[in-house]
Amino acid sequence: MSAQDIVVTAQGARFLGRRFPCSIGRGGILPAALKREGDGATPSGTHAICAAFYRADRKARPLAWASPIGPGDLWSDDSTDAAYNQFTRAPYPFSHERLRMGVPLYDLFFVTDWNYPEATPKMGSAIFIHQWRKPRHPTAGCVAFRRDHLRWIAAHVTPRTRLIVKAR
Repeated sequence: MSAQDIVVTAQGARFLGRRFPCSIGRGGILPAALKREGDGATPSGTHAICAAFYRADRKARPLAWASPIGPGDLWSDDSTDAAYNQFTRAPYPFSHERLRMGVPLYDLFFVTDWNYPEATPKMGSAIFIHQWRKPRHPTAGCVAFRRDHLRWIAAHVTPRTRLIVKAR
């Protein structure tokens, strides 16, 4: 573990010597071996940050390696689909999450390597780092931050930064 890692517990997060309030999954933090699709839990462990996405119609590119999302961009969360836990595009017949929403939840987000890019069915779809809905409001398993904190984190994340989720 290094100062470049985002370390998350049920009490909050630590990154580069700063502390941040954050939201975790409504199911709490579970050992990775117990994580399942739909449980609402945030899996413990060390997770690489694989990608960054942003809404170019709402903000400037936050990082050189961030990719813009458009109106038809989706994330498959259907474990029966061959593209389970993958970025995909509309029209799409399987269960999915729309990445570009009316609310700013995914105006800027990071994708971790939880069950990605090679997904095991039913082990749980993507764990993102994104903006929270409201203070400490639980997520479906992702880690979420206040908008200004997420921007600060994005300005300091490097390809070596990891998300470390600790049960305690």
